[in-house]
Amino acid sequence: MIENKILLTDCPDDKGLIAKITNICYKHQLNIIHNNEFVDFDSKHFFMRTELQGIFNEKTLLADLEFSLPQGTNCRLISTKKKRIVILVTKEAHCLGDILMKNYYGGLNVEIAAVIGNHDTLQTLVERFDIPFHYISHQNLTRIEHDKLLADKIDEYHPDYIVLAKYMRVLNPEFVARYPNRVINIHHSFLPAFIGARPYHQAFERGVKIIGATAHFINNELDQGPIIMQNVINVDHTYNAEAMMRAGRDVEKTVLSRALDLAIHDRVFVYNNKTVVL
Repeated sequence: MIENKILLTDCPDDKGLIAKITNICYKHQLNIIHNNEFVDFDSKHFFMRTELQGIFNEKTLLADLEFSLPQGTNCRLISTKKKRIVILVTKEAHCLGDILMKNYYGGLNVEIAAVIGNHDTLQTLVERFDIPFHYISHQNLTRIEHDKLLADKIDEYHPDYIVLAKYMRVLNPEFVARYPNRVINIHHSFLPAFIGARPYHQAFERGVKIIGATAHFINNELDQGPIIMQNVINVDHTYNAEAMMRAGRDVEKTVLSRALDLAIHDRVFVYNNKTVVL
Protein backbone atom coordinates (compact mmCIF):
# COMPACT_ATOMS: atom_id res chain seq x y z
CA MET A 1 0.00 0.00 0.00
CA ILE A 2 1.33 3.43 -0.94
CA GLU A 3 1.79 5.67 2.09
CA ASN A 4 3.20 9.08 2.96
CA LYS A 5 5.76 9.26 5.77
CA ILE A 6 8.33 11.70 7.10
CA LEU A 7 11.94 10.70 7.65
CA LEU A 8 13.74 12.74 10.31
CA THR A 9 17.53 12.34 10.37
CA ASP A 10 20.10 13.99 12.61
CA CYS A 11 23.72 12.95 12.89
CA PRO A 12 27.30 14.25 13.10
CA ASP A 13 28.03 16.25 9.96
CA ASP A 14 29.97 14.51 7.19
CA LYS A 15 30.51 14.72 3.45
CA GLY A 16 27.81 13.37 1.16
CA LEU A 17 25.06 12.92 3.72
CA ILE A 18 22.27 14.24 1.50
CA ALA A 19 23.39 11.98 -1.36
CA LYS A 20 23.60 8.93 0.91
CA ILE A 21 20.12 9.46 2.34
CA THR A 22 18.43 10.21 -0.98
CA ASN A 23 20.17 7.27 -2.69
CA ILE A 24 18.88 4.92 0.00
CA CYS A 25 15.38 6.32 -0.48
CA TYR A 26 15.76 5.73 -4.24
CA LYS A 27 16.98 2.18 -3.59
CA HIS A 28 13.74 1.58 -1.67
CA GLN A 29 11.75 3.07 -4.59
CA LEU A 30 10.47 5.90 -2.43
CA ASN A 31 9.49 9.21 -3.99
CA ILE A 32 10.89 12.34 -2.28
CA ILE A 33 8.09 14.89 -2.19
CA HIS A 34 9.94 17.54 -0.19
CA ASN A 35 13.29 17.87 1.53
CA ASN A 36 14.88 20.33 3.97
CA GLU A 37 18.28 20.18 5.60
CA PHE A 38 20.45 22.25 7.94
CA VAL A 39 23.98 22.03 9.30
CA ASP A 40 24.85 23.54 12.68
CA PHE A 41 28.47 24.42 12.01
CA ASP A 42 29.18 25.21 15.67
CA SER A 43 28.21 21.73 16.86
CA LYS A 44 29.04 20.09 13.49
CA HIS A 45 25.64 18.41 13.46
CA PHE A 46 23.39 17.69 10.46
CA PHE A 47 19.56 17.74 10.36
CA MET A 48 17.29 16.64 7.53
CA ARG A 49 13.52 16.31 7.12
CA THR A 50 12.35 14.28 4.12
CA GLU A 51 8.74 13.77 3.03
CA LEU A 52 8.44 10.39 1.32
CA GLN A 53 5.80 8.48 -0.61
CA GLY A 54 5.80 4.82 -1.53
CA ILE A 55 5.61 1.32 -0.14
CA PHE A 56 7.65 1.20 3.05
CA ASN A 57 9.71 -1.57 4.58
CA GLU A 58 10.52 0.46 7.67
CA LYS A 59 12.87 -2.02 9.33
CA THR A 60 15.05 -2.44 6.24
CA LEU A 61 15.05 1.27 5.40
CA LEU A 62 16.19 2.29 8.87
CA ALA A 63 18.80 -0.48 8.92
CA ASP A 64 20.24 0.73 5.60
CA LEU A 65 20.40 4.30 6.89
CA GLU A 66 22.06 3.25 10.14
CA PHE A 67 24.67 1.24 8.22
CA SER A 68 25.49 4.07 5.79
CA LEU A 69 25.44 7.12 8.07
CA PRO A 70 27.91 8.16 10.80
CA GLN A 71 27.88 6.65 14.26
CA GLY A 72 25.46 8.53 16.49
CA THR A 73 22.83 8.93 13.78
CA ASN A 74 19.18 9.23 14.83
CA CYS A 75 16.59 8.31 12.21
CA ARG A 76 12.84 8.32 12.73
CA LEU A 77 10.16 7.38 10.22
CA ILE A 78 6.89 9.04 11.18
CA SER A 79 3.38 8.57 9.87
CA THR A 80 1.61 11.63 8.48
CA LYS A 81 -1.59 10.72 10.32
CA LYS A 82 -3.36 13.44 12.27
CA LYS A 83 -1.74 14.00 15.67
CA ARG A 84 -3.65 13.78 18.97
CA ILE A 85 -3.27 16.39 21.70
CA VAL A 86 -4.50 16.95 25.24
CA ILE A 87 -4.75 20.58 26.35
CA LEU A 88 -4.20 21.71 29.94
CA VAL A 89 -5.86 24.94 31.10
CA THR A 90 -6.54 27.04 34.18
CA LYS A 91 -8.88 30.03 33.72
CA GLU A 92 -7.71 32.11 30.72
CA ALA A 93 -9.57 31.35 27.49
CA HIS A 94 -7.71 33.13 24.69
CA CYS A 95 -5.11 30.46 23.81
CA LEU A 96 -7.55 27.58 24.23
CA GLY A 97 -10.25 29.39 22.25
CA ASP A 98 -7.85 30.10 19.39
CA ILE A 99 -6.85 26.43 19.11
CA LEU A 100 -10.47 25.27 19.32
CA MET A 101 -11.63 27.67 16.59
CA LYS A 102 -8.70 27.04 14.24
CA ASN A 103 -9.17 23.31 14.58
CA TYR A 104 -12.93 23.60 14.06
CA TYR A 105 -12.49 25.51 10.79
CA GLY A 106 -9.59 23.39 9.53
CA GLY A 107 -6.81 25.87 10.16
CA LEU A 108 -5.06 23.44 12.51
CA ASN A 109 -5.04 19.79 11.51
CA VAL A 110 -5.09 18.11 14.91
CA GLU A 111 -7.34 15.87 16.98
CA ILE A 112 -8.10 17.45 20.35
CA ALA A 113 -8.68 14.35 22.46
CA ALA A 114 -9.52 16.18 25.70
CA VAL A 115 -9.06 19.33 27.74
CA ILE A 116 -8.11 19.11 31.42
CA GLY A 117 -8.39 22.01 33.85
CA ASN A 118 -7.38 22.57 37.44
CA HIS A 119 -10.42 24.89 37.54
CA ASP A 120 -13.76 24.27 35.80
CA THR A 121 -13.98 27.84 34.42
CA LEU A 122 -13.55 26.78 30.77
CA GLN A 123 -15.68 23.64 30.81
CA THR A 124 -18.68 25.21 29.07
CA LEU A 125 -16.48 26.60 26.27
CA VAL A 126 -14.86 23.22 25.63
CA GLU A 127 -18.10 21.27 25.65
CA ARG A 128 -19.53 23.55 22.95
CA PHE A 129 -17.02 21.89 20.62
CA ASP A 130 -18.05 18.37 21.76
CA ILE A 131 -14.66 17.77 23.35
CA PRO A 132 -14.35 16.01 26.73
CA PHE A 133 -13.43 18.28 29.65
CA HIS A 134 -11.99 16.90 32.88
CA TYR A 135 -11.80 18.96 36.05
CA ILE A 136 -8.96 17.82 38.30
CA SER A 137 -8.73 20.21 41.23
CA HIS A 138 -5.38 20.86 42.86
CA GLN A 139 -7.02 21.81 46.15
CA ASN A 140 -5.87 19.81 49.20
CA LEU A 141 -3.35 17.88 47.09
CA THR A 142 0.41 18.08 46.94
CA ARG A 143 1.90 19.02 43.60
CA ILE A 144 3.11 15.44 43.11
CA GLU A 145 -0.32 14.00 43.92
CA HIS A 146 -2.09 16.37 41.57
CA ASP A 147 0.37 15.84 38.71
CA LYS A 148 -0.02 12.07 39.12
CA LEU A 149 -3.79 12.35 38.69
CA LEU A 150 -3.20 14.64 35.72
CA ALA A 151 -0.77 12.23 34.03
CA ASP A 152 -3.05 9.24 34.61
CA LYS A 153 -5.93 11.03 32.89
CA ILE A 154 -3.70 12.21 30.03
CA ASP A 155 -2.45 8.67 29.42
CA GLU A 156 -6.02 7.46 28.88
CA TYR A 157 -5.97 9.46 25.62
CA HIS A 158 -2.47 8.48 24.36
CA PRO A 159 -1.67 11.95 22.98
CA ASP A 160 1.26 12.80 20.75
CA TYR A 161 1.60 16.20 22.46
CA ILE A 162 0.35 17.96 25.57
CA VAL A 163 -0.36 21.68 25.21
CA LEU A 164 -0.24 24.07 28.17
CA ALA A 165 -2.71 26.75 27.05
CA LYS A 166 -2.07 29.18 29.92
CA TYR A 167 -1.91 26.36 32.44
CA MET A 168 -0.70 28.29 35.46
CA ARG A 169 1.05 25.61 37.47
CA VAL A 170 4.65 24.39 37.47
CA LEU A 171 4.81 20.67 36.69
CA ASN A 172 7.04 18.44 38.78
CA PRO A 173 10.12 16.62 37.40
CA GLU A 174 8.41 13.21 37.36
CA PHE A 175 5.68 14.58 35.10
CA VAL A 176 8.18 16.26 32.78
CA ALA A 177 10.26 13.07 32.50
CA ARG A 178 7.14 11.14 31.53
CA TYR A 179 6.68 13.22 28.35
CA PRO A 180 10.12 14.30 27.06
CA ASN A 181 9.86 17.00 24.37
CA ARG A 182 6.11 16.46 24.14
CA VAL A 183 4.78 19.22 26.42
CA ILE A 184 4.43 22.61 24.71
CA ASN A 185 4.05 25.71 26.87
CA ILE A 186 3.23 29.31 26.02
CA HIS A 187 5.12 31.88 28.08
CA HIS A 188 3.81 35.43 28.10
CA SER A 189 7.23 36.97 27.53
CA PHE A 190 10.01 37.06 24.97
CA LEU A 191 12.29 34.57 26.72
CA PRO A 192 14.89 34.63 28.17
CA ALA A 193 13.69 38.03 29.42
CA PHE A 194 11.20 38.30 32.28
CA ILE A 195 11.14 34.70 33.42
CA GLY A 196 8.56 33.57 35.97
CA ALA A 197 5.51 35.36 37.31
CA ARG A 198 4.05 38.75 36.30
CA PRO A 199 6.24 39.27 33.21
CA TYR A 200 4.14 42.16 31.89
CA HIS A 201 4.60 44.01 35.16
CA GLN A 202 8.32 43.31 34.93
CA ALA A 203 8.32 44.63 31.35
CA PHE A 204 6.37 47.75 32.31
CA GLU A 205 8.78 48.52 35.13
CA ARG A 206 11.70 48.28 32.69
CA GLY A 207 9.99 50.55 30.15
CA VAL A 208 10.27 48.05 27.30
CA LYS A 209 9.32 49.04 23.75
CA ILE A 210 8.44 45.54 22.57
CA ILE A 211 6.56 42.72 24.25
CA GLY A 212 6.39 39.16 23.03
CA ALA A 213 5.52 35.55 23.66
CA THR A 214 7.50 32.33 23.53
CA ALA A 215 6.32 28.77 22.88
CA HIS A 216 8.73 26.13 24.12
CA PHE A 217 9.01 22.55 25.25
CA ILE A 218 9.11 22.31 29.02
CA ASN A 219 11.98 20.91 31.03
CA ASN A 220 12.87 21.01 34.72
CA GLU A 221 14.23 24.56 34.57
CA LEU A 222 11.48 27.17 34.81
CA ASP A 223 10.86 28.71 31.36
CA GLN A 224 14.20 27.38 30.09
CA GLY A 225 13.07 24.64 27.71
CA PRO A 226 13.91 24.48 23.97
CA ILE A 227 12.23 27.37 22.15
CA ILE A 228 9.96 26.52 19.19
CA MET A 229 8.47 29.87 18.20
CA GLN A 230 8.59 33.53 19.29
CA ASN A 231 7.05 36.81 18.20
CA VAL A 232 6.85 40.42 19.38
CA ILE A 233 4.74 43.54 18.97
CA ASN A 234 5.63 47.20 19.53
CA VAL A 235 4.42 49.12 22.58
CA ASP A 236 5.20 52.60 23.87
CA HIS A 237 5.07 54.77 26.99
CA THR A 238 1.27 54.98 26.89
CA TYR A 239 0.92 51.28 27.75
CA ASN A 240 0.58 50.38 31.39
CA ALA A 241 1.02 46.78 32.60
CA GLU A 242 -2.65 45.92 32.02
CA ALA A 243 -2.60 47.31 28.46
CA MET A 244 0.55 45.32 27.75
CA MET A 245 -1.19 42.23 29.07
CA ARG A 246 -4.19 42.74 26.78
CA ALA A 247 -1.97 43.28 23.74
CA GLY A 248 0.18 40.34 24.70
CA ARG A 249 -2.74 37.90 24.64
CA ASP A 250 -2.98 38.26 20.85
CA VAL A 251 0.71 37.41 20.50
CA GLU A 252 0.44 34.48 22.90
CA LYS A 253 -2.36 32.72 21.07
CA THR A 254 -0.72 33.19 17.66
CA VAL A 255 2.68 31.96 18.81
CA LEU A 256 1.20 28.91 20.55
CA SER A 257 -0.88 27.79 17.57
CA ARG A 258 2.07 28.27 15.19
CA ALA A 259 4.35 26.26 17.46
CA LEU A 260 1.77 23.51 17.72
CA ASP A 261 1.38 23.45 13.94
CA LEU A 262 5.16 23.01 13.54
CA ALA A 263 5.22 20.19 16.08
CA ILE A 264 2.30 18.23 14.65
CA HIS A 265 3.89 18.37 11.20
CA ASP A 266 7.16 16.98 12.59
CA ARG A 267 9.22 20.04 11.73
CA VAL A 268 10.98 20.44 15.09
CA PHE A 269 14.27 18.79 16.07
CA VAL A 270 15.44 19.17 19.68
CA TYR A 271 19.22 19.18 20.14
CA ASN A 272 21.29 20.50 23.07
CA ASN A 273 18.27 22.33 24.58
CA LYS A 274 17.72 24.19 21.32
CA THR A 275 15.48 23.51 18.36
CA VAL A 276 16.03 23.28 14.63
CA VAL A 277 12.81 23.97 12.74
CA LEU A 278 12.66 22.70 9.15
